[in-house]
Amino acid sequence: MRKVFAILLIVWVSILIQRQSLFAQIKTYPFEKIDSLQNDQNKNVVVFIYTDWCKYCQTMKNTTFKNDSVIELLNNKFYFINLNAEEKENITFNNYTFKYKPTGVNTGTHELANQLGTINNEISYPTICVLNTNKEIIFQYPNYINHLDLKKILLKLQ
Repeated sequence: MRKVFAILLIVWVSILIQRQSLFAQIKTYPFEKIDSLQNDQNKNVVVFIYTDWCKYCQTMKNTTFKNDSVIELLNNKFYFINLNAEEKENITFNNYTFKYKPTGVNTGTHELANQLGTINNEISYPTICVLNTNKEIIFQYPNYINHLDLKKILLKLQ
């Protein structure tokens, strides 16, 4: 009887642990909240610059940003912002209002994505950009990155 109880207890605990990790999510913040958040606790800001059509961006969302250790690190040591590079809404950040700039009939890029994601006069997706507490770019990476490599980078930048 004790063996059956022990086995059931182990199964129950492992189900709880699995369910907990299934529901772990990255806390995301809008740019407009960063100033007030920094007043409470200074943390670097990780900005994930993506587009809806980019398959590597979607893969990162579904793999890299679903990893429990990455989620824990981002939630505890950083402020995390998702930035759709084709966002049409104005975004006020660092006392400036950034706008969407059309480049064709149904295409365009948001000024803030260009500001944070441009490397060597080029923007590519996905891009990870890290800002320090003074809102200065301290790191940019313009490609898909797996959870192991992102974790290494974040540990150095926290």
